[in-house]
Amino acid sequence: MSDTEEDVIEGSDDEGEAMTASEVLKKLEEAWITERMSPTLECHQSELVDCMLDQINQMTENLKRCKKHDFRLAIHKMEIDRIRYVISSYLRVRLEKIERFSHYLLEKEANMTDETMAALSPHEVAYAKDYAANLESHFQTLVLQHVPENLRTFDSAKMSIKPNLDSYIFFKVKQETPGVLIEDDTGEGRDEELDLQEGSQHLMRYKPISHLLHSGAVTLI
Repeated sequence: MSDTEEDVIEGSDDEGEAMTASEVLKKLEEAWITERMSPTLECHQSELVDCMLDQINQMTENLKRCKKHDFRLAIHKMEIDRIRYVISSYLRVRLEKIERFSHYLLEKEANMTDETMAALSPHEVAYAKDYAANLESHFQTLVLQHVPENLRTFDSAKMSIKPNLDSYIFFKVKQETPGVLIEDDTGEGRDEELDLQEGSQHLMRYKPISHLLHSGAVTLI
């Protein structure tokens, strides 16, 4: 990173312990890759995003104090641009998924009991609700008002698009995990248990390993 990479950001990880800016960026980059590779919307990492936005502001202020011909100026500007790209791409991927699965995500959020596993941040919940409402209003105006009255009911359940949790993903094992149950998707009862060795890479359906992804035992690649 820049000369600020050893700056400490309080309460940035799951345990509330201090992390350096470079550690926060590494976690955000992993969340970005995970979001791009995952078939569904993963738990929001808004705290990491906020930390890195603050870091960008701090780095920008530091650049103003650099001499015009300081060779580090161009390097630091490129680093800021790289961080901005990661943040914008991460948020863009999430917005695309929120728009695609808005009804499904809102229904899931309404039944959420563990806030630490929430896929949507408060701002994303508001965006999803506005998007779903605007979609319903558009559908009412474009279609329903032109059909017989007994057919004008808007059923959000029928509009709900669900992610394909049986799609295949590549992942790398970060922590050795024995006895992972892989269910037979053919329905013939040929389930098997797989021992995941640390450092190994696999191609597998998302659903059986989703809990390992959320616990940090594996990471998508």
